[in-house]
Amino acid sequence: MSYQAPVKDMLFCMKELAGLEEVAKIPGFEDAGVETAQAVLDECARFNQEVLAPLNWEGDRNPGSWNDGRVTTAPGFKEAFKQFAEAGWQGLQHPTEFGGQGLPKTIGAACGEILNSANLSFALCPLLTDGAVEALLTAGSPEQKQLYIPKMLSGQWTGTMNLTEPQAGSDLALVRTRAVPQGDGTYRISGQKIFITYGEHDMAENIIHLVLARTPDAPEGVKGISLFIVPKFLVDADGSLGKRNDVYCASIEHKLGIKASPTAVLVYGDDKGEVGPGAIGYLVGQENRGLEYMFIMMNAARFAVGVQGIAVAERAYQKAVQYAKERIQSRPVDGSLPAAAPIIHHPDVRRMLMTMRALTEGCRAMALVAAAAYDAAHHHPDEQVRKQNQAFYEFMVPLVKGYSTEMSLEVTSLGVQVHGGMGFIEETGAAQYYRDARILPIYEGTTAIQANDLVGRKTARDGGQVAKAIAARIAETEAQLARRDSAAARAMHQRLQAAREAFVQVVDFVAGSIKTAPNAVFAGSVPYLMLAGNLVAGWQMARALMVAEDKAAAGEDVAYMQAKVATARFYAEHVLSRVPGIRDSILAGHESVTALAPEAF
Repeated sequence: MSYQAPVKDMLFCMKELAGLEEVAKIPGFEDAGVETAQAVLDECARFNQEVLAPLNWEGDRNPGSWNDGRVTTAPGFKEAFKQFAEAGWQGLQHPTEFGGQGLPKTIGAACGEILNSANLSFALCPLLTDGAVEALLTAGSPEQKQLYIPKMLSGQWTGTMNLTEPQAGSDLALVRTRAVPQGDGTYRISGQKIFITYGEHDMAENIIHLVLARTPDAPEGVKGISLFIVPKFLVDADGSLGKRNDVYCASIEHKLGIKASPTAVLVYGDDKGEVGPGAIGYLVGQENRGLEYMFIMMNAARFAVGVQGIAVAERAYQKAVQYAKERIQSRPVDGSLPAAAPIIHHPDVRRMLMTMRALTEGCRAMALVAAAAYDAAHHHPDEQVRKQNQAFYEFMVPLVKGYSTEMSLEVTSLGVQVHGGMGFIEETGAAQYYRDARILPIYEGTTAIQANDLVGRKTARDGGQVAKAIAARIAETEAQLARRDSAAARAMHQRLQAAREAFVQVVDFVAGSIKTAPNAVFAGSVPYLMLAGNLVAGWQMARALMVAEDKAAAGEDVAYMQAKVATARFYAEHVLSRVPGIRDSILAGHESVTALAPEAF
């Protein structure tokens, strides 16, 4: 079996948890209700299952190659990207005025999961283009938008983000790439950027690099960074391609996973183009505000990377289930079968599969609920509704990115374990998901950086107000659960309440101790993120449990609804139950984190 998109579960989350019908009441999204979502997801599933999923394994074995500055992508990628672009998938959630389809992020996020499940390496190219488009929509001039965005949405051109340099990883204050004004509105860019995803490839006729650089008189640190458009080929006023710019791919990286995604080292200003020394760049917005604009790309990309985690987890889960149903090994411990049976009959294999399933479904629900909040935050006519949803969405971004990607490591590792020794053999394919997933908690800001964001900007800055408002909404769900008498609802109520109480205690600790004991707070920053993500995903599983119980009782799609109830109960008893222990390590264990002196290591 190859990949089958979980369209039914996505539609359940969108309709019952994310409130897609409410999103469809927002002006501009009137045609984006459940029927549209069903049609778009069905077509997205068909395209990805037939065109992109079959290229995933081949791309891992035969990734792209570099030769004298040119990159040839993995077999089939160029042709598949042409089909992807012609079908309109790049413009799915971008404005119609630039040739996009204008669909809400709620639908776009689900399509993003399908694309990334089918082929994570391929999906990185559209992901980076999405981020570049978002930045231009927000900070670009009207002329820049008209010149670049339509061609990017059509797939004729792709986009990149250029932040990292050899000496400047997460610390962008150390960026040294220079941008010298030329007096005609252009700048000459020189420097080196590393880890540039799809920084060079053969799938589109032009690549639009968005580059962080410093002007000669810029202040030191992050306050002195500006953002520039540096096209691979210069673009004439009529949109046609001109001279080759002075940006050159010096090499591509050899990586643990996502091997078919070319990660480029780009050199600017080596006099290798047709424009003389220094790549010609165009300022986006105002000088010294580049980091602010790049954060627009970063936030779009961080959410998208969280979705990648869910996507690769789903693919690993499907493969593990298929193997567990086919692999014959040992009699069941309860004697229910007389001879060796498929391993899915063994309790520990079921525990692993249920863990994979529950984590994936919980994070999918969390991401789609967050996407609906984004849609309301950006498009709802009521300012107060926009404000509330913006605060909720911003709190969710580090959870979706951090928790979902760390979750993907657990799930893909379990996928290898279910396969046993066969999982360690590359030919079975289980190992590829594990290797591919390993980058997800690292790029677009490591888990620690997401946790720093959650601690500083999202919790301490407002004294924990947004966090506690979310906790109050979770308490309302608990009250609804308390009125039910099923074993699943009772188990969920008990675990959700304990997890929420633990979360509030940690929020108080973070907000109350950040100034007096910063090391104590940041020693537990990643555990706090994992606790919060676990809780919010569990909250969505609790809501799903109640909907599914009611629908099963009404005779609606009974098998699916009963499976949803069982999965939610498992989440409560095996995943939410981790939260109080994490709380204890944060509140009482911080001293032991820094007790050992650096020289003692």
